Amino acid sequence: MAVPQLPLAALLPDLGASDWLAAQVAEQLVVYRYDGGTRPSAHELQQIRYYVPPYLGGTQDLELMANMPALQVCQTLTAGTDNVLPYLPAGVTLCNAAGVHDASTAELVVGLMLASLRGLDEFARAMPGGYWRPERRQSLADRRVVVVGFGGVGQAVVTRLEPFEVDVVAVARSARTEAGRTVHALTELPELLPTADVVVLVVPLTDTTRGLVDTAFLARMPDGALLVNAARGPVVDTAALLAEVAGGRLRAALDVTDPEPLPGDHPLWRTPGVLISPHVGGNTSAFEPRARRLLADQLRRWVYGDPLRNVVKVGTERG
Repeated sequence: MAVPQLPLAALLPDLGASDWLAAQVAEQLVVYRYDGGTRPSAHELQQIRYYVPPYLGGTQDLELMANMPALQVCQTLTAGTDNVLPYLPAGVTLCNAAGVHDASTAELVVGLMLASLRGLDEFARAMPGGYWRPERRQSLADRRVVVVGFGGVGQAVVTRLEPFEVDVVAVARSARTEAGRTVHALTELPELLPTADVVVLVVPLTDTTRGLVDTAFLARMPDGALLVNAARGPVVDTAALLAEVAGGRLRAALDVTDPEPLPGDHPLWRTPGVLISPHVGGNTSAFEPRARRLLADQLRRWVYGDPLRNVVKVGTERG
């Protein structure tokens, strides 16, 4: 008996618009919608070949893949995919959202730097009491900023820093010349850190970067330096960081933490010199239009058999 051919079925989030998928692609797809609410039916899951997990979804959304026997592609809406890998079925192509969050994350990195250096968080805390506390703070101008990670987000950070009259040093897994800039290797960090006023982390979480910022790393940073983490929480040893910031030697601006979400009773919340945002680097109004453009292009490529973009080779994410 002949095996019936499954349709080209995709399980996609709504993304705030209904007309973002080109008609010539949409007419060849069976599209099911899923935004993390009502679970798709067993019949629908059996058909799905292309799955886009909801943005900021949970493990229950990733566990659905175990019930998709026809699944060919998992397309995330995040740049990082470390949380997806444990749930990815064998043989399924994984693509990330590289490029979608570059602008938003780079904006936040610069914002965290400015807020921390200029004391904007402290000024905000003084407002409810009506305290007027002028004082001289550090400028971003004339600082040396070491950006660890030179993928899309790292390059976007560097581009936005250039008008601020800073000395930017780019670091990645391997040394190279890219975008007209010398990029240093991770192995050079021990020599670079003592010269850094600000260290920005925008690397993917891999076996190489997990725990990268440990006691030895932090000890090499000079007194008063600022660590900005917009990568993943486990890139930094939280206990080692807390020891440095609690003593007042270093400062930190963190969009990601380990653990995450950070428990309400964690001492980082109340440590002077620490500024925390709740992992919102990519979650801005810039997300949906860029996500729609990426998915429209990826689905067109998939339907017509063209090479997909942003295919993740496990363990070799570039940074």
